[in-house]
Amino acid sequence: MNRPPELPDAVAVPRKRWRIQWIWIVPVVAVLIGVWLAVQAVLSQGPTITISFKTGEGLEAGKTKIKFKDVDIGVVKKVALSKDYKRVIATAELTRDATDMLVDDTRFWVERPRVTGGNVSGISTLLSGAFIGMDIGHAKRERRDYTGLEVPPVFASDVPGREFVLKASNLASLDVGSPVYFRRLQVGQVTSYELDKDGGGITLRVFINAPYDRYVNSDSRFWEAGGIDIALGTEGVKINTQSLVSILIGGLAFETPASSLTEPEAQARTSFTLHATRADAMKVQDRIVDTYVLNFKESVRGLTVGAPVDFRGIVVGEVSAIYTRFDPVTKQVSIPVEIRFYPERFTSRYAGGKPAQGRAVKDTKGVADFLVSRGFRGQLKTGSLLTGQLYISFDFFPNAPKATIDWNRTPAELPTEPSGLQSLQESLNRIIARIDKLPLEQIGQNAQQTLADAGTLMRSLNTQVVPQAKSALSSAQTALNSANSALAPDSTLQQDTSDAIRELARTAASFRALSDYLQRHPEALLRGKQEDTK
Repeated sequence: MNRPPELPDAVAVPRKRWRIQWIWIVPVVAVLIGVWLAVQAVLSQGPTITISFKTGEGLEAGKTKIKFKDVDIGVVKKVALSKDYKRVIATAELTRDATDMLVDDTRFWVERPRVTGGNVSGISTLLSGAFIGMDIGHAKRERRDYTGLEVPPVFASDVPGREFVLKASNLASLDVGSPVYFRRLQVGQVTSYELDKDGGGITLRVFINAPYDRYVNSDSRFWEAGGIDIALGTEGVKINTQSLVSILIGGLAFETPASSLTEPEAQARTSFTLHATRADAMKVQDRIVDTYVLNFKESVRGLTVGAPVDFRGIVVGEVSAIYTRFDPVTKQVSIPVEIRFYPERFTSRYAGGKPAQGRAVKDTKGVADFLVSRGFRGQLKTGSLLTGQLYISFDFFPNAPKATIDWNRTPAELPTEPSGLQSLQESLNRIIARIDKLPLEQIGQNAQQTLADAGTLMRSLNTQVVPQAKSALSSAQTALNSANSALAPDSTLQQDTSDAIRELARTAASFRALSDYLQRHPEALLRGKQEDTK
């Protein structure tokens, strides 16, 4: 019997614990990709910030972009009202790259179409829609909640230049974006303005672009350059303006006096005074001011606060106030005029090419008393016949009545001299008073009597003197006729006169011959004339 072949022994193979089926590869890869995308999303997610605005105009969740230099860096995710319902809170997500931009002084604003200070901005938003603009600050501290600006900043924080502060009495025609000029070249603009807390003025901030900001130093002068500045002077009418734009929308200008060009540059946010005109701005800035009073007894019509006070054509002060005064003792009304006197102008002198500072003398009261004793007086004068404006002029009047200064009064009162017109009026009044005192009626009666006596005298002349005068004239005429006949060429008198003259001529010739002979023969006086031997 054949035996079947032996079967080989089975060998046990250990089973693998993890056996991956090919069908699971796709889900695993999908999960891995999802995890990677989630990690990438988490890693690339930027910070979330909130921005507060007064209104939600132009803001739309999921659509309104946040841009920096026209590059999208975020989007508004949520727009909601604040808890007190007074503001709108926009929640926005920014890109991770924008994290370092979120510092304490970073600024945000809604970019919309605007026209301010002659500048037009945000025109592109008419087609693309409003967006939130951003400007990076320079602070170090980070921040996540901001208050948005209602007006876009005039300049970006990375623009080179400096900001300065101007103090003005009113805003005039200025606005945010109004231009700032230097030598009629636009070099900056107004960035903001606000009313002072006490309501006494306006504080403006202007930004001067580099490199023009280096022309602003501690003695620079700013003034309003809007409109047209018309001045009437000895050279005629002068019209000053910066540009056509400044005429329409206003503007500012600044300049530095030639004597202060070497002063150091002004630091950022230095405060300056904004003057109304260039003439006011370029006046000498006086450090020493003395106050005096001039008491006038004549009309001061045409004299205004700010009118100049000069000494022989040099402005040494200005009028600061005008009052009225009633003297109960003399029962007279006068006009006290208060002036600001600048002694540095009155005693200006130069040493080493630089203007000297301070007072020229220490004993100012002694000098003032000396000048007044020499006739130093204040007088009203007409500055313009066209406008009738008056000013105060100081000069010496040697014949003026003696006067002194009472230094116990505050302010001290300086003596005055009546104006030329006032003096003329007083002289005319004195002449009229003297004429009124004349006995005109008696003079008229005497003149009438004199005229009557003259008539009587004329009648006497006609009846007595005139006939005698006619007889005398007839006799004189007869004498003249006799003289004429005697002096006629053919008269006997003329012939006799001619013969006598000829005889005199012959006699003179004989005497001349005798004289010549005696000069040659003086011995003839003793011996006589000798006969010729020939």
